[in-house]
Amino acid sequence: MTAEPTDTAPTQNPADADLWKITLGELDEKMGVKIVEESIQRVVATMPVEGNRQSFGLLHGGASLAVGEAVGSWAAVIHAGTLGKTAVGVDVSATHHRSAREGTITITATPIYLGGTLTTHEVLITNDAGERLCTLRITNLLLDRKV
Repeated sequence: MTAEPTDTAPTQNPADADLWKITLGELDEKMGVKIVEESIQRVVATMPVEGNRQSFGLLHGGASLAVGEAVGSWAAVIHAGTLGKTAVGVDVSATHHRSAREGTITITATPIYLGGTLTTHEVLITNDAGERLCTLRITNLLLDRKV
């Protein structure tokens, strides 16, 4: 099942109303990333394959890693915000299962562990048919915000 972006604000749990809001960075914008949902329990984004392909016409593995790391880090920062902290990535690994030549990919980050000093998220990247293209795992260190 592929989540579809909407023209309205991303889906959010009312209890998460004061959470940090995702802002796209320059690379995210160039890659065509769209936020679909943002909460402590789940961050979902989409990205077109077109414009993110390598020379053989396949979705670039580096594009998958970049978008997966971004979505996983956003999820960590949302959690960190509830503790008055911020998050920085310290480890990311990925397994590419298959690729795509066209369409839109969906990137979904869900927590494996939400601690006071570390978070770990699983990030799944799927194609339009819901097939798994890539699985990432990202660990973020939670730090006090600099004043």
